[in-house]
Parts: sequence; structure tokens; C-alpha cells
Amino acid sequence: MADELNLPQHVLRFWETRFPQIKPMKRGGGRRYYRPDDIDLLKGIRHLLYDHGYTIKGVQKLLKANGNRFVAAIASGDLATMEAIMAASGEKEVAEPRVVDTDGDEVVGRPKAKPSGRFFGFGGGGGDAEISVGKSSIGKDDQALLQEALFDLLECKRLLDQVR
Repeated sequence: MADELNLPQHVLRFWETRFPQIKPMKRGGGRRYYRPDDIDLLKGIRHLLYDHGYTIKGVQKLLKANGNRFVAAIASGDLATMEAIMAASGEKEVAEPRVVDTDGDEVVGRPKAKPSGRFFGFGGGGGDAEISVGKSSIGKDDQALLQEALFDLLECKRLLDQVR
């Protein structure tokens, strides 16, 4: 499993302590067998931590707010599942601002790939993925630009903190 995720085994063991949702079956000789759901969840956690710059605390918040299937769907890019989970929970408007948390708990640094508006909007469907702010609303393109600006600011802050 560690080879499939391109992670050292000790990282998987550490994640088992930080994410109680990961429950491998333990057999004789200390061997661990991960269920398919655990594998998908681990891929999602790895994707958020390494590709999108989330902290462990940020991923824990996402798991608590949206559940295991949502994080697993992020890694696989399954927008239909993400939309279904968000619609079922009824938190589409509440969940979007959680990702853009400016206190630095959830997002750190710059992601490896350019963020798409679909991920940061949690895969909101079509043209109804706008956030209402007062009397105006922010479109998908503007939302993506704001998210990119936020990453740039966080990177600047990180560089300034290193210099101090």
C-alpha cells in the first residue's frame, strides 16, 4: 500500500493515529490489509496534503464536515459523488467558505497544479455555483482568481516568516 501511494510505511502508521477513519485489518505477523474504502480515503488524504497544501488539521476538518466519501471523491475527481454528498448534507453554501479559511489552519503554501474553480467550489453544478455576498455574487472565474490570489498571499507570508 505504501508503494501505491508513494509514501513511506511510517507515514501511513502516523496517519492511522491522526485519522481514526482509517481502520486497516491487522493479521498475524503485524501485516496490515487496507479495505478498498480505506485505500480511496488514503488517496484523498494524500491528494489534499501533498497536492493542495492542506495541513492535517485542515483535512480533519474536511473529513468531519463532509465525511469519508467526499475526501475519497476528491482524489478520484468524481464530481458527481461530491455534488451528491454536498446536496445530501444540505451544506453547499456553508461548505464553500470553509476551504478559504484565512487563519492558515487549512491551506498552506501553493499547490503543485493550478487550482480549478471546480475543486474549490466543491464541484458545484453548472452556473449555480455562485456565492451570494450581500447584494452581489461572485462568479466561478472571479472565485478562482480570488483563490489564486489567496495562495499567492499565503506563499508571500511563508517567505516572510522564513526571513524573520
